[in-house]
Amino acid sequence: MTPPPSEVPYGTLDLMVLKTLEGLGPLHGYAIARRIEQIAQGALALNQGTIYPALLRLEQKGWISGTWGVSENNRRARYYAITKAGKKQLAQEADTWAQTVAMMERLLRGES
Repeated sequence: MTPPPSEVPYGTLDLMVLKTLEGLGPLHGYAIARRIEQIAQGALALNQGTIYPALLRLEQKGWISGTWGVSENNRRARYYAITKAGKKQLAQEADTWAQTVAMMERLLRGES
């Protein structure tokens, strides 16, 4: 039995969005959210109240850029792409996250 989807852990959404855009190129907000949910295999649920404020925040920081376009179903949509500054931030966040995961693994195994 699969547990119900949980909320996004604090501080991880920016990393997930940047990584998604780095790997797949420009996407609209709905597609970004669905891709993250797909990778999370049902462990996360992203709604508009979660993804769109994050996209606005990332755009204001200069880590992503947004342009208007037309979606697959002929609707106006804002497409986001990672910027050079975003790629630099992604590298920093990925490194920090890897260090955090390694520390937690050591703690959970009871290593000193």
